[in-house]
Amino acid sequence: MAVVVLGAALTSARAETATDALEKPLPPVFDATAIDHSIDPCVDFYRYACGAWVKATPIPSDQSIWWRLGDLDEHTRLVLAAILEEAAAGKGEMSADRRKIGDYYASCLDEAAIEAKGMQPFAPEFERIASLKDKKELAAEIARLHLLGAAPLFSFTSAQDYTDATMMIAAADQDGFALPDRDYYLTDAFKDERAAYRIHLARMFGLLGDDATTAEAGADAVMRVETALAKAAMGLVDRREPKNMHHKMPFAEFAKLTPSFDWTAYLAGLGAPEFASLDVADPGFFIGLEASLQSIPLSDWKAYLRWSFLDGLVGSAPKAFVDEDFAFTGKRLEGQAEIQARWKRCVTATDDQLGEALGEAYVEREFSPAAKERVLGMVREIEKAMKVRIKTLDWMSAETKSRALEKLAGIALKIGYPDKWLDYSPLEIVRGDTLGNVERASGFELRRELAKIGKPVDRGEWDVTPPTDNAFYDDQLNEMNFPAGVLQKPNFDMTADDAANYGALAALVGHELTHGFDDEGRHYDVHGNLEDWWTKEDAEAFEARAAGFVSEYGAFVAVADPSDHAKDVHVDGKLTLGENTADNGGVSLAYSAFTATQAARADKDPLGYTPVQRFFLSYAQSWCVNRTDAFAKKLAKTDPHSPGSYRVNGVVVNMPEFREAFACKVGTPMAPAIVHRVW
Repeated sequence: MAVVVLGAALTSARAETATDALEKPLPPVFDATAIDHSIDPCVDFYRYACGAWVKATPIPSDQSIWWRLGDLDEHTRLVLAAILEEAAAGKGEMSADRRKIGDYYASCLDEAAIEAKGMQPFAPEFERIASLKDKKELAAEIARLHLLGAAPLFSFTSAQDYTDATMMIAAADQDGFALPDRDYYLTDAFKDERAAYRIHLARMFGLLGDDATTAEAGADAVMRVETALAKAAMGLVDRREPKNMHHKMPFAEFAKLTPSFDWTAYLAGLGAPEFASLDVADPGFFIGLEASLQSIPLSDWKAYLRWSFLDGLVGSAPKAFVDEDFAFTGKRLEGQAEIQARWKRCVTATDDQLGEALGEAYVEREFSPAAKERVLGMVREIEKAMKVRIKTLDWMSAETKSRALEKLAGIALKIGYPDKWLDYSPLEIVRGDTLGNVERASGFELRRELAKIGKPVDRGEWDVTPPTDNAFYDDQLNEMNFPAGVLQKPNFDMTADDAANYGALAALVGHELTHGFDDEGRHYDVHGNLEDWWTKEDAEAFEARAAGFVSEYGAFVAVADPSDHAKDVHVDGKLTLGENTADNGGVSLAYSAFTATQAARADKDPLGYTPVQRFFLSYAQSWCVNRTDAFAKKLAKTDPHSPGSYRVNGVVVNMPEFREAFACKVGTPMAPAIVHRVW
């Protein structure tokens, strides 16, 4: 199936490449060709399971990371592109939603029209910002920018009430700085990135037409504002503690945190419904924001808002802006060699903003009801294994076990796609109005979120689109989500045996289930309320066991410095604790469920692997990955997941079942004397 890009004719060579890519078979769940037999599995199981793949698979030039699932991601992009091209060309049944996704995609692709308009579509907002007379007017302008898709100062939306999980409440949180994390502004570890960012800012202001002196001044102004916001912000590790992230207070009390900000004008600008109280993630951030509002001059705020608007919607700007944005964010921060093709970026944008309209068409093409039933059966087996695990824990009291079993029984499932699709009828999409489409889609989504305030929680709503190649657990909904996009090879294959599917997908199911009982999830009850339902002794026992993972993973090196190991970037054991707990618990649960099947007792396969060995190999190959050092450094600071090699080795070292399967003697690297386990 060829991908024909409207508004930017493809060469026949590129069309053939797209066709070949779409028709190329996806990798199997278990791939014997990925194995490096020169490596002893008891010394480095990741390199054994993935070594040949790692050597043979360079990072594509338009990526900063590539793993075995990258083939699935690329396949999904091509499927979505085919759907969008047909819709843009008016082929097939043209429902209102189908026409909208086609018009949005065609507009995004039309680079010639974007170049012809230049920055004229951005000009009205720039003029509005320039006309601000005093800082009291900032609130109304920030409301406009939030509706248009920019993210200055803070975020304001709706969220599930942590004191009453049946209701939605207004919610405010920190935001407003463009670098990946607050530490990029504050620590020496990122001083080079900080210097490059300032240069990037000046270049962007220069592209807007500022002379060199004005552009430099604008860059300095943005750095002052964003650094002040970063200083007020809470760090990522502290944000992992649920009690740090929920502060319900009356609106009048919240407004006193930032008396210099006109909250009435802001909420009126958003069109938000009236509410008496809200959940403030970090009151300290808003106290810090007040100090910034008082001390930073209006001229700096204008430069900052100008930048925020451009940064938030730069994908709709002319090529010079897009290229400069990539030069910093893609190349400098992530080590990506070249920008993705326009059609790929437009597929992503359409999925981001009209995801369920696009996802409905995707599901029709790609998702089998039979696959849904098999996955559901696998989930039930993992839940049974967790039930046994809870009942037999030797460190948890009967009282806490009873509550844990109650929570387990209450976990809801979302598999494949929503039962009810989102209604996009209020959203206007105009072919040829690239920036306007982004602005209206952003406003549509924010208004939809704000309309939930004060209403019951809709537990049927989905937070991810069906083509998403990911899965997750929601603490407050107490539910697991497995979109159709993740239920494909090499995650899952209807034709593969249980050893492969349990090692890959069942381990993922166990991972998400364990999140309900990790260092964050355990703080929420069966209904999703933030409640301390553990006894003091059981909580202490959990934390003592979790501390073992903190020390284990904290010793791993994410990015090695070849000249000075003192400068090695280590995995943050506290930041990654929840995911490491889930990885260890997930594989252990999947192993228990798999070994209860008849398949686990089968003979060796033609390559000489037992079913249990292929279970572990399939798990390991889920995380075969290559990535740039720049991207690895960024992830080490911002990603709660450990690098792929440690998602493998960090788990199997804690499993006696692994060392038995591969005959690893105690004392070898993959069979240490001390093991760590929570679940």
